[in-house]
Amino acid sequence: MSFEIPEGLGDMLRDFTVAVLRERPADIYDFAIDYFTRVRENRKPKTVPMYIVVDECEAGEPEPSSMKPKTNISNRYERRISISGEKYDPEEDDDDEKVVHPKTDEQRRRLTEAVSGILIFRSLDSDQMQEVLDAMFGKKVNAGEEVITQGDDGDNFYVIDSGIYDVFVETNGTTRKVHQFVDTGSFGELALLYNKPRSATVTAVSDEGTLWAMDRNSFRRIVLKRACNKRKMYEEFLENVPILKSLDQYERMSLADALVSQNYSDQTQIIKQGDGADGMYFVERGEIRVTISHKPDDPEGEVEEVGRLCKGSYFGELALIENKPRSANVYAVGDIQVAFLQRDSFERLLGSCLDIMKRNSELYKQYTEQTK
Repeated sequence: MSFEIPEGLGDMLRDFTVAVLRERPADIYDFAIDYFTRVRENRKPKTVPMYIVVDECEAGEPEPSSMKPKTNISNRYERRISISGEKYDPEEDDDDEKVVHPKTDEQRRRLTEAVSGILIFRSLDSDQMQEVLDAMFGKKVNAGEEVITQGDDGDNFYVIDSGIYDVFVETNGTTRKVHQFVDTGSFGELALLYNKPRSATVTAVSDEGTLWAMDRNSFRRIVLKRACNKRKMYEEFLENVPILKSLDQYERMSLADALVSQNYSDQTQIIKQGDGADGMYFVERGEIRVTISHKPDDPEGEVEEVGRLCKGSYFGELALIENKPRSANVYAVGDIQVAFLQRDSFERLLGSCLDIMKRNSELYKQYTEQTK
């Protein structure tokens, strides 16, 4: 009598076995019930809300309001009523109209420097960052001028170019100063991200201060909508990466949010043997070439190609697992695109995959030991 093995049974039993070996449960039967219940729940379609995480420093930095840019786009940036009550669904937003405010080369340079360290822009690629620079407009403020007022609707996000700004919060009829910006910083994102009124008042202290502002629609289109699209794109990509099959839906979404897309041209060195490890990579598009230098300190020493990797492959994990310098060189073959995962997110997001990664890493270690 012959039996047909159901599709997926092998993968299911393998994943369960790995989970048992990793967790070492006292009662394997109770563990199996809990494990397969979780697997079943994770297979159900879920609608997961889109969140943007703002770090503690920025979350404490209030928000700005009314600034009408001097532009010929008439009332596009006029203060709006009941903005805080509106719901925003990135997937239903079909407005792709780009806003461009002309700037001199010097203004663009200063603005690029000002936005470079802002957390909410870190996941944007180079083209999207250009949209950010295009969409921002300048605003001059003088001492005593309220840039935003606590309780107002959120209409703009602000980046400081120059000047001093005090932040005040009113609670139970008492107003207190909670922060001061000096020539750097940003504020105003919380009201736009969470559809809430301004949580503080920001007042200019110095004369002739300069701010860069982005209107609410552009902010949401570039930051929220792009982040949503990026998550969907990476989720689809990650589902096809074999090493990540053990991740559930939520874990894949968390990983998708943490990835940063990077582009490299032909022959560009992505990883250098001997360097410290700052993260790992997944190949999104194209091909990479892996080499090992038998004498890394000798530029003229023998270099051997040990492999090539294409879409769905990953590299750079060995140095993170072993907490050692990079053991190989990695070069782009043609123009490629990779997704980069920073070191501090590696163990937090890929803990359940480490056992498999460690087994695969033995191949690297065996080869490097043979070449010593």
